Amino acid sequence: MKNLITLLTLSLLLIACSSNQKEAQEQGGHEHHTTDSDKQLVVKAKSPKSAAMVTIGENHIHVDYSAPSVRGRVIYGGLVAHGVVWSTGAHKATSVEFQQAVLINNTTIPAGKYGFFTIPGEEKWTLILSKDWDMHLADEYSQQNDVIRFEVSPEKPNDPVEVLKYTVKEQGSGRAEFSMSWSDRRISFDISNVE
Repeated sequence: MKNLITLLTLSLLLIACSSNQKEAQEQGGHEHHTTDSDKQLVVKAKSPKSAAMVTIGENHIHVDYSAPSVRGRVIYGGLVAHGVVWSTGAHKATSVEFQQAVLINNTTIPAGKYGFFTIPGEEKWTLILSKDWDMHLADEYSQQNDVIRFEVSPEKPNDPVEVLKYTVKEQGSGRAEFSMSWSDRRISFDISNVE
């Protein structure tokens, strides 16, 4: 009886091995074993979360955003409409946090976390810091919560920027340049520590 059980077990193992081998040959000689969780790990976000930060003096400045790619699309005047409030990123509104008070466009901005929004135009862009930062895109944006609103002229980068990118670069003497580049536009402004 033991011999019969052993013989049956070996037969089943041989059948299973030859079945796996045949499957592997049909798939180009490689065995593939994936689960649903493996497939989820392989998928990359189209607009991954990203951050930019700098410390000027003792003031830490931190930007959280989601970074979409151009992927062959018309961005300004297409995906991003002119004259409409934009979260200046994807998914959640872009947020900017200052550990200490700063000066932007001759306005003192208290320490805290703010939503960064823009209204793109063909010639000028309106830049906005809002008390509201925890929202999907600009769905709950309200002008009455603006802390500051000012205009800048966009620049054209030397080369198109495929993935939206923020930078906050120290300029010395308690100053930094804040910028956002995507596709064929770049906007920037200066931030200074309050003396």
